[in-house]
Amino acid sequence: MIPERLELPEPSQAVLRAARALLRRKERRSTGRFLAEGPQAVREALKVPDAVEAVFFRWAAVHDHVDLLAAAREAGIRHYAVSEQNIATISDTVTPQGVVAVCRNLDVPLAEAVGADTRLVVICAQIRDPGNAGTVIRCADAFGADAVILSADSVEVYNPKTVRASVGSVFHLPLVVGVDLAEAIRACRDAGLQVFATDGESGTGLTGLADRLGRPTAWVMGNESWGLPVEHLELADTTVAVPIYGHAESLNLATAAAVCLYASASAQHTAAPTG
Repeated sequence: MIPERLELPEPSQAVLRAARALLRRKERRSTGRFLAEGPQAVREALKVPDAVEAVFFRWAAVHDHVDLLAAAREAGIRHYAVSEQNIATISDTVTPQGVVAVCRNLDVPLAEAVGADTRLVVICAQIRDPGNAGTVIRCADAFGADAVILSADSVEVYNPKTVRASVGSVFHLPLVVGVDLAEAIRACRDAGLQVFATDGESGTGLTGLADRLGRPTAWVMGNESWGLPVEHLELADTTVAVPIYGHAESLNLATAAAVCLYASASAQHTAAPTG
């Protein structure tokens, strides 16, 4: 069966240059725009009203993404077809996935993300690896967290690697960026959340918190290499270690975040009234 011929406009060089510039942090900050690459990320972006400004399809891959094309058309979003060479210039991957969207920044003020109904938050303090940050956002999304907060000294949430590692989750839950850690913790505590900070040297293990895990909680995750400094650990109500029963020296930051968020989410869902 011969596929239906799809008619898509080609972008001007100015449009391509503007999209290409978003690979640079300076341009992302000045324009309030970022790139989302890959069918899953673009699919989730298109579900959010006003999140997407334009979508670029590789000519050879248009028929693989007819659902995304239809969604863009229905929403009145600009869409273009580009060559293999041009899609590569707006891609951050070695092997472009055939579809890239220009998206508007998503982050919200701290006061909007944390409130009386908030039950689970993860705070990223000085997380520098974009893959880790994106994976933490994905885990927070998977376990039903209400928000992710990234401190002012953490990696940029709109870094293409962060967006890609989140696999679309950046479009699912409130993100707060660029706030002071103490301010973020204070807002969580004012909203009635207890604050746990992960620390491998803590004498309190995750398994010893069974009676507290069901309460509204903010988890503070520290830097991949040095964790949380003493002054930051002191801001928390309790420091917590994830128990390791095997021979591994430690857990990857994103893995530790997944364990902690899962423990809280499971306890909260168990404690929630039914019916």
